[in-house]
Amino acid sequence: MKVFKLCVIAVAVIVFASAGLSMAGTLDEVKARGYIIAGVNGGVFGFSMPNEKGAWLGLDVDTARAIAAAVFGDSDKVKYQALTAVQRLPALQSKEIDVLCRNTTQTLSRETTNGLNFVQVNYYDGQGFLVPKNLGVRSAKELGGATVCVLPGTTTELNAADFFRSNDMQWKPVVIENTAELNKAFFAGRCDCLTSDVSQLAAQRSVSPNPKNYMILPEVISKEPLAPVVRHGDDQWYDIVNWTVMALIQAEEFGITSRNVDRMMKSKNPGIQRFLGVTPGMGKALGLSDKWVYNIIKQVGNYGEIYARNVGPDTPLGLERGLNALWTDGGLMYAAPFR
Repeated sequence: MKVFKLCVIAVAVIVFASAGLSMAGTLDEVKARGYIIAGVNGGVFGFSMPNEKGAWLGLDVDTARAIAAAVFGDSDKVKYQALTAVQRLPALQSKEIDVLCRNTTQTLSRETTNGLNFVQVNYYDGQGFLVPKNLGVRSAKELGGATVCVLPGTTTELNAADFFRSNDMQWKPVVIENTAELNKAFFAGRCDCLTSDVSQLAAQRSVSPNPKNYMILPEVISKEPLAPVVRHGDDQWYDIVNWTVMALIQAEEFGITSRNVDRMMKSKNPGIQRFLGVTPGMGKALGLSDKWVYNIIKQVGNYGEIYARNVGPDTPLGLERGLNALWTDGGLMYAAPFR
C-alpha cells in the first residue's frame, strides 16, 4: 500500500511538472530567440501597416514595440507577422507567434473555447458602416437589401448578421478573407457598404482614392474592446504583456512622456519612483529589469503619445480620444496601481 501511494505521488509530480513545462516559458523562449514575434494586421493604416520603406507603423505596432522594450530594453526587437482574421487565433494557439497585437475583440468564447487570454484593452471601439455618399443613405437602418463587404471569422460578421436580423432587413454579405482585397472590392463598387470597427473604417477611408466621397454612418452597433492576446497558461508572459499596456496608460496619467522621462526619474513622488524603477521591485516581480517602464516610455512613449501620432485628430484618421481618453478625462483608460 505504501509503495502504491508513493507511485501515485510520483505520477502526480510528473504530471504537474509536465503541465508546468508545457504551459510556461514564453519569456525564456523569447529571450533565447532574441526577439518577439507579434501577430499583426497587415493593412490597417494607423494600427499596423508597413510604410513605403517596409517599416511597420501603427498603434498596435507600438504596443508590440513597448513589449519588446520591456523585455529587451530595445523596442526594435520585434518580428511582425501579418495575419488575416481567420489565421490570427490559430497562429497564437500553435505558438507561431508570442503575442497577437491585431485589433482583436475580447469575447467569452475566445477566452474559454479558444484557450486565450486578453490583456488590458489598448483601444475601445465599436462596429459601424462605411458607404459612398452617392448611395444616398444616412442611417444604417436604410441598408435593407444592401450588399455588404465583411471579413469572415470575425465578430464583425456575426454582429452584422444580428443587426440586420434584429431590424428585419435582408442583406447580401460579400465575404473576402484578406483585408486589403476586401477594401479593394468595396472601393471598386462591388458592394454597397463596408462594415468593420469604426477605427478601421476611418483608416480605410483615409487611404482610399477619394476619401471625401465616403461617410461613416452614425450607428455604432456593438462594443469592441480591442486588446493584445496571449495563450492560456503562461501567467508570467500574461503579466508582462498586461502590465506593459497598463504602463503606457499610467505614464500618461503621471504626465511622463518620452521627452521628460529622464527628468521624471528625479521625481520625489514615491509612486513615480516605484513606477520608473528608481525604487526597485516592480521589474523583479515580472522577471524584468527595474528599468522596464523607463525603457518603454523613453523608446515608445506613453499611451497619449502613441494615440496622437498614429490615429489622433492630427493624423489622416482624425479620431478623437472619446472612450480612449484617460478615466480622469471621461474615458475608459484606467491602469491598476503599480504597487
